Amino acid sequence: MNTENKDLFEGSEMESRLWEFIDGSIHPSEQTAIEKLIAENSEWKAKYHELLELHHIIQSTELEQPSMRFTKNVMEEIAKYQIAPAAKEYINKKIIWGLAGFFIALVVGFLVYGFSQVDWNTGSSGKGIGVDFTKVDFSKMFNNDYVNYFMMLNVVLGLILLDRFLSSKRKKLIEEA
Repeated sequence: MNTENKDLFEGSEMESRLWEFIDGSIHPSEQTAIEKLIAENSEWKAKYHELLELHHIIQSTELEQPSMRFTKNVMEEIAKYQIAPAAKEYINKKIIWGLAGFFIALVVGFLVYGFSQVDWNTGSSGKGIGVDFTKVDFSKMFNNDYVNYFMMLNVVLGLILLDRFLSSKRKKLIEEA
Protein backbone atom coordinates (compact mmCIF):
# COMPACT_ATOMS: atom_id res chain seq x y z
CA MET A 1 0.00 0.00 0.00
CA ASN A 2 1.30 3.46 -0.81
CA THR A 3 2.22 5.92 1.97
CA GLU A 4 -0.30 8.51 0.79
CA ASN A 5 -3.23 6.33 1.87
CA LYS A 6 -1.61 5.53 5.21
CA ASP A 7 -1.03 9.22 5.93
CA LEU A 8 -4.55 10.00 4.83
CA PHE A 9 -6.18 7.55 7.22
CA GLU A 10 -3.95 7.72 10.31
CA GLY A 11 -4.77 9.23 13.67
CA SER A 12 -8.13 10.56 14.76
CA GLU A 13 -9.64 10.35 11.29
CA MET A 14 -9.71 6.56 11.40
CA GLU A 15 -12.99 6.33 13.29
CA SER A 16 -14.76 8.99 11.22
CA ARG A 17 -13.56 7.36 7.97
CA LEU A 18 -14.78 3.98 9.18
CA TRP A 19 -18.20 5.40 10.07
CA GLU A 20 -18.43 6.93 6.59
CA PHE A 21 -17.41 3.56 5.13
CA ILE A 22 -20.06 1.71 7.16
CA ASP A 23 -22.73 4.26 6.22
CA GLY A 24 -21.74 4.06 2.56
CA SER A 25 -21.28 7.82 2.23
CA ILE A 26 -17.71 7.74 1.00
CA HIS A 27 -16.14 8.20 -2.43
CA PRO A 28 -15.47 4.88 -4.26
CA SER A 29 -11.72 5.53 -4.50
CA GLU A 30 -11.51 6.06 -0.75
CA GLN A 31 -13.72 3.01 -0.23
CA THR A 32 -11.19 0.74 -1.93
CA ALA A 33 -8.36 2.30 0.09
CA ILE A 34 -10.25 1.67 3.35
CA GLU A 35 -11.03 -1.92 2.31
CA LYS A 36 -7.28 -2.49 1.79
CA LEU A 37 -6.49 -0.95 5.17
CA ILE A 38 -9.07 -3.18 6.89
CA ALA A 39 -7.65 -6.25 5.19
CA GLU A 40 -3.98 -5.42 5.89
CA ASN A 41 -3.98 -3.48 9.19
CA SER A 42 -5.09 -5.28 12.37
CA GLU A 43 -5.85 -2.01 14.20
CA TRP A 44 -8.18 -0.90 11.41
CA LYS A 45 -9.77 -4.34 11.28
CA ALA A 46 -10.47 -4.40 15.04
CA LYS A 47 -11.89 -0.89 15.01
CA TYR A 48 -14.01 -1.71 11.96
CA HIS A 49 -15.55 -4.78 13.61
CA GLU A 50 -16.19 -2.80 16.80
CA LEU A 51 -17.96 -0.01 14.92
CA LEU A 52 -19.85 -2.48 12.73
CA GLU A 53 -21.15 -4.26 15.83
CA LEU A 54 -22.23 -0.94 17.33
CA HIS A 55 -23.92 -0.03 14.04
CA HIS A 56 -25.92 -3.27 14.07
CA ILE A 57 -26.97 -2.72 17.69
CA ILE A 58 -28.15 0.80 16.89
CA GLN A 59 -30.05 -0.42 13.82
CA SER A 60 -31.72 -3.29 15.69
CA THR A 61 -33.05 -1.28 18.63
CA GLU A 62 -36.52 0.10 18.35
CA LEU A 63 -37.19 3.55 19.66
CA GLU A 64 -40.04 3.81 22.10
CA GLN A 65 -42.92 5.98 21.06
CA PRO A 66 -44.41 8.25 23.71
CA SER A 67 -47.96 7.48 24.69
CA MET A 68 -50.82 9.26 23.00
CA ARG A 69 -51.48 11.23 26.20
CA PHE A 70 -47.86 12.24 26.70
CA THR A 71 -48.38 15.94 26.04
CA LYS A 72 -51.50 16.06 28.16
CA ASN A 73 -49.74 14.23 31.01
CA VAL A 74 -46.87 16.71 30.94
CA MET A 75 -49.23 19.68 30.92
CA GLU A 76 -51.23 18.25 33.84
CA GLU A 77 -48.01 17.76 35.82
CA ILE A 78 -46.91 21.33 35.15
CA ALA A 79 -50.31 22.65 36.19
CA LYS A 80 -49.76 21.27 39.70
CA TYR A 81 -46.99 23.78 40.36
CA GLN A 82 -47.46 27.45 41.17
CA ILE A 83 -47.23 29.81 38.25
CA ALA A 84 -44.74 32.68 38.54
CA PRO A 85 -46.37 35.98 39.53
CA ALA A 86 -46.95 38.64 36.93
CA ALA A 87 -44.30 41.32 36.53
CA LYS A 88 -46.64 43.98 37.90
CA GLU A 89 -46.61 42.33 41.31
CA TYR A 90 -42.88 42.13 41.97
CA ILE A 91 -41.48 45.25 40.26
CA ASN A 92 -41.26 48.22 42.60
CA LYS A 93 -43.05 51.11 40.90
CA LYS A 94 -41.27 53.67 43.10
CA ILE A 95 -37.95 52.75 41.49
CA ILE A 96 -39.41 53.12 37.99
CA TRP A 97 -40.93 56.50 38.83
CA GLY A 98 -37.66 57.59 40.47
CA LEU A 99 -35.66 56.76 37.34
CA ALA A 100 -38.20 58.48 35.11
CA GLY A 101 -38.14 61.57 37.36
CA PHE A 102 -34.35 61.64 37.26
CA PHE A 103 -34.19 61.56 33.47
CA ILE A 104 -36.98 64.11 33.11
CA ALA A 105 -35.20 66.43 35.57
CA LEU A 106 -31.98 65.97 33.61
CA VAL A 107 -33.62 66.90 30.31
CA VAL A 108 -35.38 69.89 31.90
CA GLY A 109 -32.06 70.96 33.41
CA PHE A 110 -30.39 70.88 30.00
CA LEU A 111 -33.25 72.91 28.52
CA VAL A 112 -33.04 75.50 31.29
CA TYR A 113 -29.30 75.75 30.82
CA GLY A 114 -29.75 76.13 27.07
CA PHE A 115 -32.38 78.85 27.40
CA SER A 116 -30.22 80.66 29.95
CA GLN A 117 -27.51 80.95 27.31
CA VAL A 118 -29.84 82.86 24.97
CA ASP A 119 -29.37 86.62 24.86
CA TRP A 120 -33.00 87.71 25.25
CA ASN A 121 -32.27 91.43 24.71
CA THR A 122 -31.25 91.16 21.08
CA GLY A 123 -33.82 90.73 18.42
CA SER A 124 -36.54 92.63 16.63
CA SER A 125 -37.60 96.18 17.36
CA GLY A 126 -40.63 95.65 19.56
CA LYS A 127 -42.26 92.93 17.49
CA GLY A 128 -42.96 89.56 19.05
CA ILE A 129 -40.80 88.12 21.77
CA GLY A 130 -37.65 89.85 20.68
CA VAL A 131 -35.51 86.74 20.24
CA ASP A 132 -33.93 85.73 16.97
CA PHE A 133 -33.32 81.99 17.35
CA THR A 134 -31.25 81.89 14.18
CA LYS A 135 -28.55 83.87 15.98
CA VAL A 136 -28.41 81.59 19.04
CA ASP A 137 -24.96 80.10 19.56
CA PHE A 138 -25.63 76.44 20.33
CA SER A 139 -21.91 75.66 20.51
CA LYS A 140 -21.90 76.99 24.09
CA MET A 141 -24.51 74.44 25.04
CA PHE A 142 -23.20 71.39 23.21
CA ASN A 143 -19.44 71.93 23.06
CA ASN A 144 -18.46 68.65 24.71
CA ASP A 145 -18.72 65.14 23.26
CA TYR A 146 -19.69 63.71 26.63
CA VAL A 147 -22.64 66.11 26.87
CA ASN A 148 -23.77 65.05 23.41
CA TYR A 149 -23.49 61.33 24.25
CA PHE A 150 -25.31 61.89 27.52
CA MET A 151 -28.13 63.75 25.77
CA MET A 152 -28.46 61.01 23.15
CA LEU A 153 -28.61 58.39 25.90
CA ASN A 154 -31.28 60.37 27.73
CA VAL A 155 -33.36 60.77 24.59
CA VAL A 156 -33.18 57.03 23.83
CA LEU A 157 -34.05 56.07 27.41
CA GLY A 158 -36.87 58.59 27.44
CA LEU A 159 -38.30 57.14 24.24
CA ILE A 160 -38.09 53.62 25.68
CA LEU A 161 -39.89 54.80 28.81
CA LEU A 162 -42.57 56.51 26.71
CA ASP A 163 -43.00 53.35 24.62
CA ARG A 164 -43.44 51.19 27.71
CA PHE A 165 -45.88 53.66 29.20
CA LEU A 166 -47.99 53.81 26.04
CA SER A 167 -47.92 50.04 25.51
CA SER A 168 -49.06 49.43 29.09
CA LYS A 169 -51.94 51.87 28.55
CA ARG A 170 -52.86 50.07 25.34
CA LYS A 171 -52.76 46.66 27.08
CA LYS A 172 -55.07 47.98 29.81
CA LEU A 173 -57.52 49.25 27.20
CA ILE A 174 -57.47 45.90 25.40
CA GLU A 175 -58.02 43.97 28.65
CA GLU A 176 -60.95 46.18 29.61
CA ALA A 177 -62.64 45.76 26.24
